[in-house]
Amino acid sequence: MAFRRRSTLCSTTAVVLLALHLLLLAASCAPSPSQEDRSALIQLKTGLASGSGDDALRRWSLESGAHHCSWPGVTCDARSRRVVALALPPRPPPGGRRGSGELSPALARLTEIKAISFPSAGLRGEIPPQVWRLRHLQVLNLAGNSLRGRLPATFPEGLESLDLSGNRLSGGVPPGLGSCAALRRLRLSSNSLDGTIPPQIGKLARLRVLDLSRNRLTGGVPPELLHCGGLVKIDLSGNLLHGRLPSGLEDLQNLTFLALSGNNFSGEIPSGLGHLMRSLQFLNLSSNSLSGPVPVDLVAPRNRTVIILLDNNRLSGERETTHAVPVPSSVSVVTISSVKGHLSPVSPTSTTSRVLTDTTPGTPGGGGLGIKEIAAIASASTVIMILLIALIVFICTRKRTQRPSNLSFRKEVKVFADVDIGAPLTYEAVVRATGNFNASNCIGNGGFGATYRAEVAPGVLVAIKRLAIGKQHGMKEFQAEVRTLGQCRHPNLVTLLGYHISDSEMFLIYNYLPGGNLERFIQERGKRPISWRRLHKIALDVARALSYMHDESVPRILHRDVKPNNILLDNECNAYLSDFGLARLLRNSETHATTDVAGTFGYVAPEYAMTCRVSDKADVYSYGVVLLELISDKKALDPSFSPYGNGFNIVSWAIKLIQRGRVREFFFEGLWEKAPHDDLIEFLNLAVQCTQESLAARPTMKNVLGRLPAKGVSSRGKEVRYNKEVAAVNFISSAASSPPRQKIPQLRTELLVGGLLGLGVKLGQLLPPAIC
Repeated sequence: MAFRRRSTLCSTTAVVLLALHLLLLAASCAPSPSQEDRSALIQLKTGLASGSGDDALRRWSLESGAHHCSWPGVTCDARSRRVVALALPPRPPPGGRRGSGELSPALARLTEIKAISFPSAGLRGEIPPQVWRLRHLQVLNLAGNSLRGRLPATFPEGLESLDLSGNRLSGGVPPGLGSCAALRRLRLSSNSLDGTIPPQIGKLARLRVLDLSRNRLTGGVPPELLHCGGLVKIDLSGNLLHGRLPSGLEDLQNLTFLALSGNNFSGEIPSGLGHLMRSLQFLNLSSNSLSGPVPVDLVAPRNRTVIILLDNNRLSGERETTHAVPVPSSVSVVTISSVKGHLSPVSPTSTTSRVLTDTTPGTPGGGGLGIKEIAAIASASTVIMILLIALIVFICTRKRTQRPSNLSFRKEVKVFADVDIGAPLTYEAVVRATGNFNASNCIGNGGFGATYRAEVAPGVLVAIKRLAIGKQHGMKEFQAEVRTLGQCRHPNLVTLLGYHISDSEMFLIYNYLPGGNLERFIQERGKRPISWRRLHKIALDVARALSYMHDESVPRILHRDVKPNNILLDNECNAYLSDFGLARLLRNSETHATTDVAGTFGYVAPEYAMTCRVSDKADVYSYGVVLLELISDKKALDPSFSPYGNGFNIVSWAIKLIQRGRVREFFFEGLWEKAPHDDLIEFLNLAVQCTQESLAARPTMKNVLGRLPAKGVSSRGKEVRYNKEVAAVNFISSAASSPPRQKIPQLRTELLVGGLLGLGVKLGQLLPPAIC
């Protein structure tokens, strides 16, 4: 009996041990959570690979041997090695056309993920429903894609930022969003959402940014929305909303941005809205059916600037409007208001302001000159003019007798050491490729010669700038080009490959850019659809080039002739600054140079024209004029300005329209409808600041570069406010471009999420960082 009992016990123990062994064996064969994340990333890559971020995704490979936590755009928790964030930068493929990737349901297998950021990634299809069941998800940014379908009924409770703007989503705004108590930013703009705004939005006590603009929403503004006391930005523009404007908006004491334009609101403007002027910096009620008088307190305080857009309504009564005046770059420039009825302009309060006024003969208070004074001035001007002409003739006569004595008669081309275009650059090859500089190969003419297209070998194109021998400044321009471009290499400067100089011939050889110059691009803009992102990219490229020349190049370079004709484009509309024939070099200790005035009328800074002292701020002024031309249908000195008299240019025109509350007339046809209004206002604001008369008030090109978000649309821009966010944003932006050997830092979860929460709308200096 005892023997049987011992036998049974042994058998039971053996079975238990065997079961434990099998369990351990199964556990060892099962993938770990970290390995499960790795497998999910590979599946996710399959769907994303044809979209944006291809450079980064190519390095998501099991064959590389690298741990998946070091893959570009992937961030893991330092302890568990679980994936907690994915962030791939937007990067359209060559040609400007995005791919057609899709989000894989495998994304839901990343169960610890807190942040997903795939903006402008060329995604199509629907958002997998499994994504909405990620219980740790805090940040979801899929803006600027082509995602379809409806939003779910429920969302992750810990969601803090949701950006699905710029897609093709349909259906209504889900009431279930009201359960996301932590939600701070909700951006669903530029979709096809319909229905009414759910009153449950009013439960979001922490909500700071609400952007439902450019949809098909109907009904009115729910009064519950006013319960969100922390709101800083409300944008409901471009919908089908109707009814009266809600009373009680003045209770939103933190509100700085309110846009309700492009709807069908009726009735009067609530009288209490004027109380918001203490915090509000942008108010757009235009293009509605509002009527009645404008509240008398709806004006900007004297020490602040507020943009107020009220046009295209049925408002009446007297209205005071402040002038837009150039002020230092730390203060916003643009103030706009427009109503039907009488407008009473108020004089500027600052003695440093520059105000554009129209004057007519006989206007009192002008302190006119008498006949004797006029005669004296005319006589003095005549004498000075005669002396100048004599001096010019003397100089020209001397230069004509001087001939370069050190020019070579040899037919050779000097090629710079860092140049390799895959074909030899010889004198004979250049002459043959241009057809002996035949006019049929000429692609442009400048003040000092012509530029030719040359195919020096099959598929190898270069541009040849041939300088006319005998022109007074031809040699100077030649030397300036070689001296500057010969030692500078930057992605947004044309590349000088080599040159030839002899008694009978001088030419410069550049990389060939098939897109022509910016002047032609602007002229032909109406023949093809041009996106706002592309215009912004051009401005950004030129700013990068000038910032490099002014702050990074040694010695520093002043271009002195920045204009659309000297900005070249490739087929993808990347911009390159060219034509350095008037460039001047500055040593580090020099802040300016005194020189003859050079450049093109309309782009020359006023202080340079008056004093012959040129600094980097002269290039800033020219750049500002280029910005104004880029977004308008006017030239720097447009023929339509002739009725306003001499001296009236595109800068004067911009300020005049701003003062009269007709800012939308400044932009070329269709731009106001296709681009975000806050982006356009910021762009115009920046251009006006660049063209101020005071040098101290103009920003540096480094400042300008900081005001132009790299993404090209402010709703995708980065707003960095804390050091830990700087690290996170730098990681996100550089991950895709880091070379394989570079170690990607391991960031803590809270650091990366903090950085991602810093991505948001930015209205330059017009709005405080808080609204981002």
